[in-house]
Amino acid sequence: MNYIKFMEVVGNVKHLKRTGWVIRKVKDCETVSSHMYRMAMMSFFLEDSHGLDRTRVMEMSLVHDLAEGIVGDITPYCGVSREEKLLREFSAMTEIANLLGPNKDKMMALFNEYEEGKTPEAKFVKDLDRLDMVMQAFEYEKRDSCPLQLQEFFDSTENKFSHPLIVDIVNAIKDERSKQAGFSDASNSKMAGK
Repeated sequence: MNYIKFMEVVGNVKHLKRTGWVIRKVKDCETVSSHMYRMAMMSFFLEDSHGLDRTRVMEMSLVHDLAEGIVGDITPYCGVSREEKLLREFSAMTEIANLLGPNKDKMMALFNEYEEGKTPEAKFVKDLDRLDMVMQAFEYEKRDSCPLQLQEFFDSTENKFSHPLIVDIVNAIKDERSKQAGFSDASNSKMAGK
């Protein structure tokens, strides 16, 4: 166990800016930690009727990008293969989990569950990951007065959301984005990611 080293790794993600925004020169962009935090907070969207374990969703959200505290935020634009990225992240997560002593197995189980993406909770967390990205793109477009300039973030998630609740939220973001861009009818909203 080394709680101090664990806190240092978590500290790294508090300050690590997300690569996708940095590459696109978005000023004052979010960090990996702020991304994970909003995902964890979105677990409160879940009601008992959704049949998902809210606590597991929250924990998985907080763990899913933690390896980036060691390996950095690797995106498809970084020239690293998906296989190599997974190897690096698994190695980093093993190192991080070992800092926790008795809780290491739980952390690794959450990380592996997310990466495998087979359970309903893992699929929901993947939806939250994408939802946070499109919401963040929309927020940057509003903040920086650049409507529709971050369209690629919407395009990259098209038809990838699976949970009905998240699909509804994404559609609401797209509707709001259309209004912000000055589109008043559905025929013009295609430009806004609809």
